[in-house]
Amino acid sequence: MANSAQARKRARQAVKQRAHNMSLRSTLRTAIKKVRKAVEAGDKAAAQAVFKESQSVIDSIADKNIVHKNTAARQKSRLSAAIKAL
Repeated sequence: MANSAQARKRARQAVKQRAHNMSLRSTLRTAIKKVRKAVEAGDKAAAQAVFKESQSVIDSIADKNIVHKNTAARQKSRLSAAIKAL
């Protein structure tokens, strides 16, 4: 339990920050799922359009250190490979 005023404030801030980070991580997962769904549908043009939008989402979340930059690069690479395989 936080004993000082500073520690109590940091605990409050940590709760808010965690909620914000979780929402961003959820946005990331949703963007990835949209691309995967388009790939499974077999429509290459639609998959490329969705991937183009998702790239900026993935990059912005990696810039905020919600996920590591290499993780973001790996996800983009795998999605791109899946689209090219269509």
